[in-house]
Formats: sequence, C-alpha cells, structure tokens
Amino acid sequence: MRKTIVLAVAAAALAGCGVLPGAPQGGGEERRSRPVSESTTASAPERQPTQESAPPQQSAVIASKETKVGSGDMYGEARVDLTGLKRQGRTATLTWVVTALDGKVNVHNGLSTGTLDFTVSGVALIDPVNAKRYRVARNGTGADAECVCSGTQGQFLEKGEASTLYAVFAAPPADVSTINVEMPGIGVFTDVPIA
Repeated sequence: MRKTIVLAVAAAALAGCGVLPGAPQGGGEERRSRPVSESTTASAPERQPTQESAPPQQSAVIASKETKVGSGDMYGEARVDLTGLKRQGRTATLTWVVTALDGKVNVHNGLSTGTLDFTVSGVALIDPVNAKRYRVARNGTGADAECVCSGTQGQFLEKGEASTLYAVFAAPPADVSTINVEMPGIGVFTDVPIA
C-alpha cells in the first residue's frame, strides 16, 4: 500500500513537471535539462581538467565559426568546429573542437556560467520553433550538482593547439531536426542538424 502511494505521488509530480511522455508542456519557457541519474552518469564521459577526446562516432564538421576569444593577455583568434549533435534516447550530446589560430585562446572559463566554473556549462541549445532553451544536464538538483560536460580548467591554447569538448542536454522533441547552438563569447550557430 505504501509503495503504491509513493509511486502515485511520484508519477503525479513527474506529470506536473512535464517529464512523463504526453504530459503538457508550456511554450516559451527556458528549459533546464533534467538531472542525470547515477547510472546514466557512470556511462557518460567524465569531466577532466585537461583536454579531452570526443566520442569517435562524432567527427565530421557540421558547423564552423572563426572568432576572437578572450581579453587582455589571453586574447586570440580561434576556430570552433561543431563535430556532432547526436540524439540518444532522451539525451543529446554536442561535441566540438576549439582550435587556436592566433594568439593565446582562453578556454579556461569562457564557456561557463560563472567566474569559478571551469566547464562548458554556459553552452545552450535553442529551439526557435518551440521557443525553448536547453541548458547542459546536471548530475543532481542541488547547488553542488555538476554539469555533464567537459571541464576546461587550465586550457589556454597556443596557436595550432586544439581542445575537444562535449556537453549533454535533454533531447529536443523528435520532430526537431535542426537547432541553434549558443556559446558564450563565441556566438550562435544556426540550423545545426541533429543526428
């Protein structure tokens, strides 16, 4: 009896949040990716404070942009190549490569949501059709929840050096085949295909 009540309350809460399939979802709101459970986190790529490798199946460049990144002594020109946006069940993984073209490129905290956040947590997917923004997934709901994404601590790229990065999001609806990718300090990539 107790388990039945607990399950009914949990199902009602999930339906109210729009987590269950078929549950109503409002339009125009910002949408944070749902926390990733411990079992999902174990299979996701781990954050490392050094340069990382992307999943091998995502290597073709699907969008590219050259831009100036950083400020002061850590200012340089970079090319950002999106190498994949792949939907897998209820998540989507974005992979990209930042290559320093000239000067010193600061990847250290330029893609995050805060000064001491050395991740790519500031990257977002924007669905213009459904007016939704998808933030990087977190491994919990508390203040100490970490993003399911690359770490960038200590990444200051010299000319010719590259860093491969990733971020995991809640997947947009199945009928969305392209989406915009927003990166702090770099700009917006429009109409990026979702594989």
